[in-house]
Amino acid sequence: MTPDRPVLDAERGPLGATLDAERRPLGKHDIAALIARDIPHGAFVNLGIGQPTLVADHLPADSGVVLHTENGMLNMGPAAQGEEIDTDLTNAGKIPVTELPGAAYFHHADSFAMMRGGHLDVCVLGAFQVSAGGDLANWHTGAPDAIPAVGGAMDLAIGAKQVFVMMTLFTKTGVPKLVPQCTYPLTGTGCVDRVYTDLAVFDLTPDGVVVRETFGTTVADLETRLGLPLLLAQT
Repeated sequence: MTPDRPVLDAERGPLGATLDAERRPLGKHDIAALIARDIPHGAFVNLGIGQPTLVADHLPADSGVVLHTENGMLNMGPAAQGEEIDTDLTNAGKIPVTELPGAAYFHHADSFAMMRGGHLDVCVLGAFQVSAGGDLANWHTGAPDAIPAVGGAMDLAIGAKQVFVMMTLFTKTGVPKLVPQCTYPLTGTGCVDRVYTDLAVFDLTPDGVVVRETFGTTVADLETRLGLPLLLAQT
């Protein structure tokens, strides 16, 4: 389902070999940078509203990645700063962004046709829950007073060739967000390939949940806290 993971640098070696409890948990920009390094060169990518938009700020200039926004833009650049800000130029989350050479604009319906038609290589989405089987819940917690916000997530989850999720592994109260089965309303079933979190990176495979990398914790501790059987990546 997912491509081979790259070597991140000479000191850390293959990602499957970096199970190290001494490394600190990641912040949101660290997670975004890790995702940016894993996106294939030249891929067409959509970044979901919220933290996934940070990935744009960490893509190297020579990545060849073309960013798509559901509000009708191709070849979006990083977030705009200072005098770069144009309030008419925003991503789907209404954050001011820059444009790269060759940027194009089009109707909202055309944008959704790209999403639904299988033209995106990768999408990066946030989530309230992800199941071990790759189900995604990211639009509604089911709480009576919660405001549902599905946006284009259903179209992206089903239309993109690969779905990466960016989230914290636990809620603020310590409840796991990677779960045996989702209890929140689903966005898509069996659609998530990889989950990037502050404590670990997971591949969701037909054989089970594979731990690719850990940050400031151990696989044994994660297995206990998540209540899930975890497999180790092959190096």
